[in-house]
Amino acid sequence: MQLVVARIGRAHGIKGEVTVEVRTDEPELRLGPGAVLTTDPASVGPLTIETGRVHSGRLLLRFEGVRDRNGAEALRNTLLIADVDPDERPEDEDEYYDHQLIDLDVVTEEGEQVGRIAEISHLPTQDLFVVERPDGTEVYVPFVEEIVTEIDLEEQRAVIDPPPGLIDDHAVRDEDAGGHGAPSRDAGDEA
Repeated sequence: MQLVVARIGRAHGIKGEVTVEVRTDEPELRLGPGAVLTTDPASVGPLTIETGRVHSGRLLLRFEGVRDRNGAEALRNTLLIADVDPDERPEDEDEYYDHQLIDLDVVTEEGEQVGRIAEISHLPTQDLFVVERPDGTEVYVPFVEEIVTEIDLEEQRAVIDPPPGLIDDHAVRDEDAGGHGAPSRDAGDEA
């Protein structure tokens, strides 16, 4: 399975380094020296990471064969993609990859069917499950331990303990809005 792990930003300096927008919780694993990554657009890669370092809070990478600013600038906005075993799990047992959570059934602790996870939205403060309800509407469930009480990959379900209004108010808002569904959102990218 392929996962986008970073996007190349601006060139840094004159020796071929680039800034990188990290899109993985495991940059040391996915973006270390020697890692070979496919790219989007494919014509740019594959790219092999030669060196990496943090400078002023940003990850800087240099790729094999890229030795100057012009070569680095030509890579700008390229997505870096890692091949990941679909059965691989993050090191922390309480962490999950997006592809493991997508399509899980979402049920309350009382067993009430809420819907299925259609998407994971990664926000600066927390992640959200975008849950598609059986009637086609969406509800946003914060992926925090107080609300998502259990992830059972074998049973393919996420158990939630929603605070008052998280699920019920959503249905009322959709009806009040004339049944137009959830507010629009920008499409996110998987990490």
